[in-house]
Order: sequence, then C-alpha cells, then structure tokens
Amino acid sequence: MKKALLAFVLLMPDYSAFAQAAKTAPEFYVVLNALDKSCTVVDSTPRTDTPNITVASDAIYKTRAEAETAMKTLTPCNQ
Repeated sequence: MKKALLAFVLLMPDYSAFAQAAKTAPEFYVVLNALDKSCTVVDSTPRTDTPNITVASDAIYKTRAEAETAMKTLTPCNQ
C-alpha cells in the first residue's frame, strides 16, 4: 500500500505551475489607420486581419511614453 501511494505521489503531475499565469511585461505597439492616416499607441498585439489598420513599426516598446515618442518620428505617422 505504501509503495502504491508513493508511486502515485511521485508520478502525479505538478499542477501548481499552472495555478497562476506568468505575468509578462507590458508591450506597446504603434498602429496606423490607413483611412485617416493617423497613428495610435495600443497595448495589445495588433490584429493583422483588419484591412484599414496596419503596424506602423516592427518595434515593440516597453512603455507607452517610448511608443508615443517613436510615433512622432515614424514616417507613416507624419504624412
């Protein structure tokens, strides 16, 4: 009985790793609205299946301030 219990405990998967999702650092993106040629900073991954919204830069920014500063220098955003 003890061997069976010990084997069960040793072979039982460790579900504690799934109990809490890992926190990731925030990510900010600059996206371009092709209809009105305006750029916006978003904090979620831009969808690529939207016809009028494109990513203005391939960069991923760590802070919103970085993204807003970069937005001022990007060519597609300043036309």
